[in-house]
Amino acid sequence: MPSMNIIVTSLKGGVGKTTSSIYLSATAVNRGYDPVTLIDADPQASSAEWLETWPLTGITVVEAPSERMAIRAVGRVEGLAVVDTPPGNERITQAIVALADAVVIPTRAGGVEYSRVMSTLELIPARIPRGVVICAARLGTNDLEAAIEWWKEQKLEIWGVIPERVGIAAGPEARLSREGLEGYDDVLNRALRGWR
Repeated sequence: MPSMNIIVTSLKGGVGKTTSSIYLSATAVNRGYDPVTLIDADPQASSAEWLETWPLTGITVVEAPSERMAIRAVGRVEGLAVVDTPPGNERITQAIVALADAVVIPTRAGGVEYSRVMSTLELIPARIPRGVVICAARLGTNDLEAAIEWWKEQKLEIWGVIPERVGIAAGPEARLSREGLEGYDDVLNRALRGWR
């Protein structure tokens, strides 16, 4: 099986990068992908901490809290790799997305989200497929509808809308939710489209 790198990134913190990374990795394992490696490139090590608290069979965690370590880790992975990147670090983000086969950009509806996603997009080479995942979405709200319309106007694909649920975003305090796994299954489908 050829290797594939799915990079989960945004220059803004608190948008769902770690949650998205965990759920994408778990979804890949549920589908039978083997091996699945989650590379935690964030010095805060939130993904690694989450999986220490609630280990998931089939996911190997590699902590790589520096640019050099992250690049080396991505280059050594066989199978499917999901990379959780740090917020606010343009240099490491640009270095890691250059190695991507697909880029998932978690965001929220409204606020300052648009400008930070646009800044993130500028760091991604044009040849690499990318899509937005709207996390913690309040379904049926004007904010969500406006966000979806705005991304469509920008011609950026929306790979998923993940509903706001305590069970999805509870982090290491709770097990993964069925609803979250189902939502991220769609995201994984979109990210894997180009993988041969």
